Amino acid sequence: MKGVWLEDLTWLEARQRFDAGALVVVPVGAAAKAHGSHLPLKTDALTARALAQRLLERLPVVAAPVLTLGFYPAFEKFAGSQSLSAETFGAVLDDVLGTFAAQGVTRMAVLNTGVSTEKPIDAATQARPNVLVLHMRLLGQAAEPLIEHPEGGHADERETSVMLALDPRSVRMDRLAPARPFELSAATGDPTRATAFKGERLLAARVDDMVGAIATRWPDLRQ
Repeated sequence: MKGVWLEDLTWLEARQRFDAGALVVVPVGAAAKAHGSHLPLKTDALTARALAQRLLERLPVVAAPVLTLGFYPAFEKFAGSQSLSAETFGAVLDDVLGTFAAQGVTRMAVLNTGVSTEKPIDAATQARPNVLVLHMRLLGQAAEPLIEHPEGGHADERETSVMLALDPRSVRMDRLAPARPFELSAATGDPTRATAFKGERLLAARVDDMVGAIATRWPDLRQ
């Protein structure tokens, strides 16, 4: 593995990597957010962790712990879903990035798995030219031809396929159903054509795009 999880380092090892110009990647993914009746609340956090892990296998980056609280207002009424205000989330992210900067980190990337988190992330990073923002919604277009029901966007064919690839036992297959009103289901789209194969291809395509974006920004990281 070329990269490493920050949590696995000692502080001295972390300082050594920071001083050497390591890219620090901050994954963002909700640990508790409703994903229909068939996916677990941890879907986003697990996806963020998996994407970061695959990135570590490709590039010599340092992955920070997944930031598991974010701005998810559309899900607050669904039991178990947690959401910060946009201002609080933006301030938390700014503090995380600011702490790394104060410790000597000169290159950072934010890997965002949400949609409602996009604007607060863009706002928090606007004044930080050394931060690359990677919104998952814009990644992995090479795998889109595999998706039979592209409409949707939440707990849909894409997310369900990814979860079937990452943690199939957590997917309630007996509860898969075509699209129902979001207000009733906390889901949009049709997950019934989801497969683990599609999920693996989506993950691979997203990682390819992340590697490409990072290597374009910082060519020395491509080894």
